[in-house]
Amino acid sequence: MQLSQEDRISPQEKGSSTNGLAIIAIIAVVALSAGGYYYLSGNEKPAEPQIIAPVVIPDPVPEQPLETEAVPEPEVVEVIPEPVQLPEVEPTPEPEPLPALSDSDAYVQKQVTAVADGMAIEPLLIEDNVIRQFVVFVDNLAQGELARKVSPLKSPSTSFTASDIANKTYIDPDSYHRYDLYADFLASLNDKELAKTYKQVTPLLNEAFAELGYSQTTFDERMQQAIDVMLDAPIIEQPIELDGVSVNYQFVDPKLEALPNAQKLMVRMGPENARKVKAALRRLQQQLN
Repeated sequence: MQLSQEDRISPQEKGSSTNGLAIIAIIAVVALSAGGYYYLSGNEKPAEPQIIAPVVIPDPVPEQPLETEAVPEPEVVEVIPEPVQLPEVEPTPEPEPLPALSDSDAYVQKQVTAVADGMAIEPLLIEDNVIRQFVVFVDNLAQGELARKVSPLKSPSTSFTASDIANKTYIDPDSYHRYDLYADFLASLNDKELAKTYKQVTPLLNEAFAELGYSQTTFDERMQQAIDVMLDAPIIEQPIELDGVSVNYQFVDPKLEALPNAQKLMVRMGPENARKVKAALRRLQQQLN
């Protein structure tokens, strides 16, 4: 038989009234038993009711709290960290003291040779007044001029040559190789070592620069200007036509002929050497910045 929704007892109601239903069921059974007995006996006298001794329900024994074992406190172990041994740092060697400007040639040549890192650069270096001539050369370079008489490096040992092709004169590509050693020297320099050496000799450079009468600018600023001039030089891939004879050669292209002399030097180096020099100058410029 299917129970209706009203006939169902939820688990919560059933669990909470178990003792009450048991008492009611016992009373009902006793009442039915008594009534049935009276109905079946007819006119017979009902039996005297038996006196039932009251049931004495003992008082509930109070619950004794459970004895719990004492939990021992955790043992505190003191951890002593082992001392950390730092790696030994080698002391930075003190830089060699700077000589006086007038006595700096040997010192500067030594520094440049060290920066060259084994490259045979000595034959290209001048021997007298290196710092002063270098400062004057850079000062002119920043203005787009070439002061050949005060160049810190000697001129190439081979001569400039030109080629005549179809009644026209061009720069002989072999002439570009006159500057290979210079370009390779700059390209092979360790940028950080070069910048380090440059900063070491900066006091000497500033002293020589001040001798030129400059007071509103520093040699470092002049050096940056000279680098910018050289970086602005064009790189020419095609043959370069010339006009004139021997040392009086001029560029036929008016744009090339109008370039500052410092940038014309970059053109005469050829495209490959010009790229090497420019790359070295950019790296140096980054280190100086």
